[in-house]
Amino acid sequence: MSTLSALAALPAFATDITDDASFTQLQGVGGVGGFIIYVITVIALWSVFSKAGRLGILAIIPIVNLFILIRIAGRTGWLILLYLIPIVNIVVAIVIAFDIGRKFGKGGVFSFFLLFLFPFIGYFIIGFGQARYNQNA
Repeated sequence: MSTLSALAALPAFATDITDDASFTQLQGVGGVGGFIIYVITVIALWSVFSKAGRLGILAIIPIVNLFILIRIAGRTGWLILLYLIPIVNIVVAIVIAFDIGRKFGKGGVFSFFLLFLFPFIGYFIIGFGQARYNQNA
């Protein structure tokens, strides 16, 4: 049985589903945009990691880069497990953003808006700007 004759034998709702599936392939631009933001964030984190004395290449690996950010913030690595709990992960992300901002000499407003809400911008400012990492801050 050929593919065309198999499609002709499908009920009408099945062809609607395949038409919807074809339409969702057109929405792949969101995936491309997400990938571009990911690449921009990796470039920024690479520079932040290097300033903090860590290996910059670790910014490429998604879970590992979060672990390194927690360590740069001066927190224990076990804190990464709290990212698995809904609502708690938002609070932990804000705390980590404030800690990283403090370690690089930035204030609370910078930390909240540019490290928590728009991290791809904030990490670029920290990574490529004049900010210095202070481990004891």
